[in-house]
Amino acid sequence: MSARKVEPEIAVRHPRETTALFGHREAEAALLAAYRSGRMAHAWLIGGPQGIGKATLAYRMARFVLTHRDPLAPEVRAAESLHVDADDHVARLIASEAHGGLLTLERSANDKGVLRTVITVDETRETISFFGSTAAVEGWRVCIVDTVDELNPNAANALLKILEEPPQQSLFLLVSHAPARVLATIKSRCRRLALRALSTEDVISAAAEATGMDGGDPALREAAKASEGSVSRTLMLMGGDGLQLQTRTAALLAGLPRIDAGELHALGDALGTSDRVALASFLDSIERWVAERLRAQDPNAELPRLARLAEVWEKIVRAARDTESYNLERKPLVFSVFGMLAEATR
Repeated sequence: MSARKVEPEIAVRHPRETTALFGHREAEAALLAAYRSGRMAHAWLIGGPQGIGKATLAYRMARFVLTHRDPLAPEVRAAESLHVDADDHVARLIASEAHGGLLTLERSANDKGVLRTVITVDETRETISFFGSTAAVEGWRVCIVDTVDELNPNAANALLKILEEPPQQSLFLLVSHAPARVLATIKSRCRRLALRALSTEDVISAAAEATGMDGGDPALREAAKASEGSVSRTLMLMGGDGLQLQTRTAALLAGLPRIDAGELHALGDALGTSDRVALASFLDSIERWVAERLRAQDPNAELPRLARLAEVWEKIVRAARDTESYNLERKPLVFSVFGMLAEATR
């Protein structure tokens, strides 16, 4: 598939097809300088909030390395960025998932066509044959993991083994929404590259580029302002009643530990039964609220409460995955989530 569906009428180009990068000039310059130096780190952990262009940067680097295989070549020395034209042969191969020098590890569908919640160990072990083969392509080989957060424990250990003894001219680009939670043994073998949330104008430009929308669309601008620098959140908020759902969820969260039963019923009804965009918007609001509380509290004075809140969030994530994977009713999830949060905040 060449497009990620955010909402039926909004088709989003995959990062492998996106040659433009908005924001992150310093991060791009760091990658380019490292490559030119001839002492390129074999693994990079690209971290930052979800939907800000981490995967786009990873694919941009992969295209550049696979196009310019000699870091000492004149065109590399003269390059001002990692840009490779979309009509370039390498760029076209990568966009069509046909380049023998690039392996991407990401969640895949199971036998029933349902997207898995993790990247499996069998998929991760593909790196062994990929880097061990000599037939596909000469020179650099690149592996993008999108995201390393979604590796199950066995998959993470399998990746660690190859990171410990990296093949010559291998490059690993590990994307992470929560780099602090990545295994310390994996982090220790990576150079870290932290990306910040985008400005509103960069969000609008990136969203317009990814979807073909008009950058002057008032709805796009409104969603971008509410997105906290995330392109994916912008598009999610534009899907259906995303902004209204976010406002309704925020109002209930502000009232905790008290819960307005009528508003809770209304929120559950608003989520519907199969709207994945609405569910994602609801969970995004909950995650940001929990993250703000964890950051704001004094860890020494509030350690028990912080621990309860962190434990509740883990339970919410598991319940949400089950709800999405098995297409369960959303309303019971809403009641369960607010019940747990009310208990944790008393």
